[in-house]
Amino acid sequence: MQIESLKLVCFSPTGTTKAVVQGIADGFGSSSVELVDITGTEARKQPLRTSESDLLVVGIPVYMGRLPELATQWLNTIQARNTPAVCVVVYGNRAYENSLLELKDVLKNCGCVPVAGAAYIGEHSFSDAGMPTAQGRPDADDLGHAQSFGRKVRDKMMSLAELSEAAEAEVPGSFPYEGRTQIWDVDFIAVSDACVQCGLCAEVCPVDAVDPQDSAVIDIEKCITCCACIKNCPQSARTMKDGPVRDAQKRLHDNCREPRQPENYL
Repeated sequence: MQIESLKLVCFSPTGTTKAVVQGIADGFGSSSVELVDITGTEARKQPLRTSESDLLVVGIPVYMGRLPELATQWLNTIQARNTPAVCVVVYGNRAYENSLLELKDVLKNCGCVPVAGAAYIGEHSFSDAGMPTAQGRPDADDLGHAQSFGRKVRDKMMSLAELSEAAEAEVPGSFPYEGRTQIWDVDFIAVSDACVQCGLCAEVCPVDAVDPQDSAVIDIEKCITCCACIKNCPQSARTMKDGPVRDAQKRLHDNCREPRQPENYL
């Protein structure tokens, strides 16, 4: 069947999920590609409508084994009309648990037909130079794998006369999904005197939790512990305080050293 347009959706505070879905798109090779990046709050105010002639590729990071609630809320507003969809989750080398099944179910409920699924590894949001976890992922091999997966999806779609012939992708997972969709409300970011109030941390925060007038002021009820503000600070003025997030960082560093590999489901 003919795919007229490739629509990429991603929630990607630190850029890893965005890199994966763009790698898949590169492999698919469509001449018409639209990126819908829902990382920012304004972007999540815009609904998405898709048709049968589109291929929807949705990439979401895994938080505590689940999809983050704010991303799920937006995904549930998609208005799809029998749209083939590729479900992609990106996790920090621990486990993706039931998140891929959750994403598949959400997209089905919106009118999509999940034709493929994948789980990729991205550098954990808690990772830093002192306690790295999956540092530098997705790497060149991961992105090459994503491109290969994109080609396989293209081949599957080209083999079909119409979408009704497509076998629905079977992905691992069980229901109820369990795990948490709400993130900790915790004061975990220290801001040093090196901060020059450039405002970049407020710009990259996906939930507007950083005060643009005073970057040391953080709304911990909004914060989703994505660490985008820490990773993007040009002065390295933002670090983790001692506490539950720092403890989780150490557990990940100690227990998740063995590199996991991408998994695809067609």
